[in-house]
Amino acid sequence: MDLFDAIRNRASVRRLEPAEVSEEDLTQILDAGRRAPSGMNVQPLHYIVVRDRGTIEQLGQVQDFIAGASCVIAIVADAAASKYWLEDAAAAAENMLLAITALGYGSTWVEGTLLRREQWAKGLLGVPDSLRLIILVPIGKPASAPEQAPKKPLADLVHHERFGQ
Repeated sequence: MDLFDAIRNRASVRRLEPAEVSEEDLTQILDAGRRAPSGMNVQPLHYIVVRDRGTIEQLGQVQDFIAGASCVIAIVADAAASKYWLEDAAAAAENMLLAITALGYGSTWVEGTLLRREQWAKGLLGVPDSLRLIILVPIGKPASAPEQAPKKPLADLVHHERFGQ
């Protein structure tokens, strides 16, 4: 699938079925995250690949659907290294979501509910106290054909030269 097809087809998938995520595909997904823009190229992110079934099921305490994932990528940020760490994590997650879609898997990023359980999840994954566990990216096969949520028309969002034109 090319980039523009992946952009048009990327959808938040919260019903996952098991799928074999090959090492080659996983490497491509992680490399997509690594190649995302980073403020001043500080690159304050680390990625934890979770394949252990028991750990994935425990991560389901953050959001139930995560327990059905075949693997989970946890995005960890060093907030002390860059004031742009949150933007960097978002850019990396979006690159990974596009790669996941292009490779035929399903996912969504999990942040809000993770933040409420961040300390617990950091303990589970061995993340040092000095770092932030900011996003989980569960990967699996979509249980049904994903459809992108409706988007506003470009004509309602794009302005030329000045707002309102």
